[in-house]
Amino acid sequence: MAKETITKLGLYLSRKPLSQAKLARMTGISKDRISRLHVDLTTKPTIDEVYLISLALEVNLNEIAAFLCKDLKLRPKSEWDVTPSKKTK
Repeated sequence: MAKETITKLGLYLSRKPLSQAKLARMTGISKDRISRLHVDLTTKPTIDEVYLISLALEVNLNEIAAFLCKDLKLRPKSEWDVTPSKKTK
């Protein structure tokens, strides 16, 4: 039996009162693509899709981006300016 999965975008969308079918009609994103964005962990939304979804849901794009990217962090500052040392003869 296949394990049920849900993507971060799928989780976000499941909390909104809009069906996948209506979201597809409003955005022009196919129903199949909307479904994959909900449950296929290998499917990544494009910025165009996220923008259209934000318009359909009438939410700020930053709200969705913050939810989708909440686990992302910059590398430690100590790694920012590391340049390879040059050996001189």
